[in-house]
Amino acid sequence: MPLSPTETSKILDELDHRPKKKLGQNFLVDGNIVRKSLAMADLPKGMPVVEIGPGLGTLTKQLLANNHPVFAVEIDNELVKNLEKTLGCFIADQQLDLIQGDAVKYPLANLPSDIKEFAVVANLPYAISSPWMESLLHTKRIPFRMVVMLQKEAVSRMNSTHGTKEYNALSIFLKAAFTHVQTHPVSRQCFFPIPGIDSVLVQLDRLEVPFLFDQEDRALIRKIFTQRRKQIGSLIKKESTDVKEKIDRWLLANKLDRHLRPEQISAINWQQLAAEPKQ
Repeated sequence: MPLSPTETSKILDELDHRPKKKLGQNFLVDGNIVRKSLAMADLPKGMPVVEIGPGLGTLTKQLLANNHPVFAVEIDNELVKNLEKTLGCFIADQQLDLIQGDAVKYPLANLPSDIKEFAVVANLPYAISSPWMESLLHTKRIPFRMVVMLQKEAVSRMNSTHGTKEYNALSIFLKAAFTHVQTHPVSRQCFFPIPGIDSVLVQLDRLEVPFLFDQEDRALIRKIFTQRRKQIGSLIKKESTDVKEKIDRWLLANKLDRHLRPEQISAINWQQLAAEPKQ
């Protein structure tokens, strides 16, 4: 189970390690939240798990104890060395595959390409939650389930709908691939050091038929949402002829007015734009 705040502080002192705010390093110190993460995940026996930012190994140890193969990526070299020391037996037995690196560049850690069914269970570092999700979608390898810790505000943005201030490109991409099953609030007191915000555990399950935006369409929609208050008709004036024609066909087919703003258009409609055949 997790170390107490005092024990966590002691280990970090022994490692001469100060939590790095820029990396979003806040270590989980509440056993109830670890248990809740595993209960929400409710994983089939032996299901491979990807973990992002294992830190001191609090969640990792429980996943391993439940006999899940774990593929983890940790950017902090000091923490990697500590994990190699404390969890070395699992590495030797090949139940734990741990790499040192940036999770945005390695969103699935070292997960072998022949593994088709897997889950993600992670206390996501706050600093990379959105970029990591973008990178995950880019791989086109979608986990059957994700249970991840996120900032409360990030979950609100992720679940946002058209017509709201929080509506954004990433929420569109996620809705096309996952269904939001449940959330569980997590107090800031469950971490060391105590962050300035509250967190939420969120469960996302892969849709039966997930829709994956290709890189070109994701880039276009992200670009459009940087000027979310402008009308679509104005936004496409500087685009290439091919893009303008594609958007014109999309607007016509879906009976969408050129005066609509990006934030007023539903996620399903944006999905229909991406489904437009390439010319």
